[in-house]
Amino acid sequence: MPHTSHASGASRAFDLLVVGDTNPDVVVGPLDAPLAFGQREQLVDTGLLTLGGSAAIMACGAARLGLRVALAGRVGDDEAGRFVVAALAARGVDTGAVRIDPGLSTPLTVVVTRGDGDRTILTAPGTLVATRADDVPEALLRDSRHVHAASYFLMPRLAEALPGLFRTARDLGATTSLDTNDDPAGKWDTGGLGAVLAVTDLLLPNAREARALAGLPEDAPLETAARQLAARGPLVAVKDGADGALLHDGRSSLRTSGIPARPLDTVGAGDSFDAGFVAATLAGRSPADALELAAVCGALSTRAYGGTPAQPTWDEAGAALRAGPPVSTRPSAR
Repeated sequence: MPHTSHASGASRAFDLLVVGDTNPDVVVGPLDAPLAFGQREQLVDTGLLTLGGSAAIMACGAARLGLRVALAGRVGDDEAGRFVVAALAARGVDTGAVRIDPGLSTPLTVVVTRGDGDRTILTAPGTLVATRADDVPEALLRDSRHVHAASYFLMPRLAEALPGLFRTARDLGATTSLDTNDDPAGKWDTGGLGAVLAVTDLLLPNAREARALAGLPEDAPLETAARQLAARGPLVAVKDGADGALLHDGRSSLRTSGIPARPLDTVGAGDSFDAGFVAATLAGRSPADALELAAVCGALSTRAYGGTPAQPTWDEAGAALRAGPPVSTRPSAR
């Protein structure tokens, strides 16, 4: 269990506090033709109702890896909210800080996948627009070794308060990480992103998000984007799909090729990557080792439909890493 190797965490109830979105995902696909309107009905091979939300999937992945995990967020007083709270609890995540909002519905996401691994995501935000900093009890911040926030652009009230929340967590001795996920508005900066990055220890975008967050075009070198983001404060670990992952600390970079995978469903793979990196870091592993384990966790999570069913245990991830081909971790100078 990774948390047992870090003595400083013994006095805290939780290794990880995750703040952010939790909702049901309806995953259907693969759809190989264009999405048709005009009251057309299209058939796909699979459909699944499962636990979704970047924060929830990351929390479950970390719990599966052996961390003591709590989640703070907001759901509606409805069947969807009861579904996700039960699903989190069943996967070992403490839900004591999940607030029930009597006036707004639980968020709902529909994911339509394609055979080439791409997908479109439709989200009704519900309680996400009301989620705010005081949904996170300070006692929980005090009792957690690490605080992770997800889906930054979906929760504007929380995003505005996140610099203060992370600053408080750090003052209380915790480390911090952020996965912004996509920005549906395409703006990529609410005006407060710089303040958040200054108090973020680890930033976890995918390749597209990294370039967008850095203000670079889609064809810009990924290392350039990672370097620019790292210069703003955090260690940057970028998920690069089949090409593995890239790590940059502002001075030099490392790249891992990960392990081969034939994805059945890539939903949540990035969140499982996040869980692996944080778990390895809290276990005292080096950034290079954390990058390799994270890439393995992301790859293994694609073995089943939905974000959580195939998330690996610590032992499974380690075994896959040892059994795979040599993982190339190539340093490059700034």
